[in-house]
Amino acid sequence: MKTKTKVVVVGGGVVGVSALYHLAKKGWSDVVLVERKELTSGSTWHAAGLLPLFNMSYSVGQLHKYAVNLYKTLEEETGKNVGFSVVSNIRLASTKDRMDEYHQYAGVARTIGVDVKFLKPEQVKEIWPLCHTDDLVGAIQHPEDGYIQPADLTQALATGARNRGAEIYRNTTVLSMRQTKDGWIVETDKGSIECEHVISCSGNFARQTGEMVGLDIPVIPVEHQYIVTEPHPLIQKRKKDGLPEMGVLRDSDSRWYMREEAGGLILGPYEDGAPACYVEGPSKNSEYELFQEDLDRLAPHIEGAIHRVPAFGEVGVKKVYNGAICYTPDGNPIVGPAWGLKNFWINEGHSFGITAAGGAGWQLAEWIVDGEPTIDMLGVEPRRYGNYATKSYLKAKNEEAYSHVFIVHYPDEERPAARPLRTAPCYERMKNLGAVFGQKFGWERPNFFATDGMEQKDDWSFRRSKWFDAIKKECQNVKENVGLLDMTAFAKCRIRGPKAEEFLDYLVANKLPKKIGRINLCHALNTKGGVHSEFTIMKEAENSYYLVSAGANLRLDHDWIQKWMPDDGSVIFEDLTNSTGVLVVAGPKARQLMQKVSTDDFSNENFKWLTAKNVNVGYAPVNAMRVNFVGELGWELHHPIEYQNHIF
Repeated sequence: MKTKTKVVVVGGGVVGVSALYHLAKKGWSDVVLVERKELTSGSTWHAAGLLPLFNMSYSVGQLHKYAVNLYKTLEEETGKNVGFSVVSNIRLASTKDRMDEYHQYAGVARTIGVDVKFLKPEQVKEIWPLCHTDDLVGAIQHPEDGYIQPADLTQALATGARNRGAEIYRNTTVLSMRQTKDGWIVETDKGSIECEHVISCSGNFARQTGEMVGLDIPVIPVEHQYIVTEPHPLIQKRKKDGLPEMGVLRDSDSRWYMREEAGGLILGPYEDGAPACYVEGPSKNSEYELFQEDLDRLAPHIEGAIHRVPAFGEVGVKKVYNGAICYTPDGNPIVGPAWGLKNFWINEGHSFGITAAGGAGWQLAEWIVDGEPTIDMLGVEPRRYGNYATKSYLKAKNEEAYSHVFIVHYPDEERPAARPLRTAPCYERMKNLGAVFGQKFGWERPNFFATDGMEQKDDWSFRRSKWFDAIKKECQNVKENVGLLDMTAFAKCRIRGPKAEEFLDYLVANKLPKKIGRINLCHALNTKGGVHSEFTIMKEAENSYYLVSAGANLRLDHDWIQKWMPDDGSVIFEDLTNSTGVLVVAGPKARQLMQKVSTDDFSNENFKWLTAKNVNVGYAPVNAMRVNFVGELGWELHHPIEYQNHIF
């Protein structure tokens, strides 16, 4: 076993092996993978092998598209048959809302170059003659979709990696990892390996791997069951007659997938009540592990499958698989750099791991070798979650994400589990005024205020939602009068120290504010000169700056700052997010309102645009910044959070 290498990949499922393969393909042949048991012995071995191109996320859609195209080339490259059956994939729609969802998805698909065809019920019947289509509205089809044999795929990627010089160490357990000045030391039961980079691809063990390096990785698996049936005479006859395989069928409204398997069928439902598993992590002996099946949980979906494909009710059950699939709170994987650590990479939380593995490995290799990914990876960014994502939170949210796989996904949908969690002091007062809340980085923030007898709850639609008139009134009021907005969820920090100005000048493209009390909008650049983050920067004193950025990007933005800070103590970072509230007053009458609640001078001559002053609002100290992005006159009122209700 090597004692020194450039990269150690931890985990030998399809996700880890793909990362190794792509690093080698990029020219980094001095890379190794460490697997505690055998390759594919985690979730890969029991995966159904489907390759769904359908995904509402631009980032995930790109990963899936790349993977499907890659898998078609592996046999020619490696000599290994990966069992890729390009049989197409059909998603059924029983409702108008579902077809609206498909039309919205088709826009994402066109953007990333994925072929989607819309089908009428009679066209579905031609392709899937065993399917009952009388009550369908329509369907969509991915002609290039299908399924693959996960174990064969993993072995082909392993062969491709080894052919380029990469090494794989099976039956080798990682015991600990520690950061050094130049990289990492990975301790295994076969010895230690010194490396520059570590990639965590440990699947069900993600949280335990994270604990080794002080990370609370927001991944907990959920049980997923699928049923394999005995052969059906009609399917056997089709094969004997040389007819094409009917392809993968998904009844989104009944929440299951189905495909042919050895003359029979596979049915995989996504039911309510599927429990999180391995909450404390798998046992050290876990290998090729399955859970006890629970067909009672699947009963409504089995009935739906018999309605849609009557032949399914005519065959016996051969085997029920119930295995762990990793989940995150939003169902998207976590692919990219870890927060707070140098050269530690996360490739975890893959609920569609067979499909995403190829693309995730591709982008991580680009990121590690060249410094930046080549597609927008924000949708799978590890830093999209914060420390609010506790174990109990993850259990609730990941079970929700599993049960939401097949629900209609409306624009701007808000999911209810584990909420409310983080609330500003004025939360209850806004709620009593009719606020209907959304969630940003765990914070509750009003999306709109219900008025005129409107029910105080959200209304999602692909067309004009019920809240349209309520929001119209809010916009008109801020345009003509004055409005108060809660923006406490903003990410806020202070950068100070003798080299604070020099450091920030290096980090951002725009000029820093030169005078105390001045404000500039500045963009932090990535290593290729593109925009990484956007900050409102206020110079509050010599060598001290106050930075504000998007609440949803708190960990992303603050981690970027800290990773580029000098380590000699000349620059100090202080997170002020939880201690500082923000209320925004905006509209043409904002000045009149401020003069009513404060004795300070808010005239244009005294308080110019892009300046900040320490003022009193009532009895409370406030840093008032004359800037807002509503488009009207206004101030952001930044304040110690304990004064918020008084100010409100």
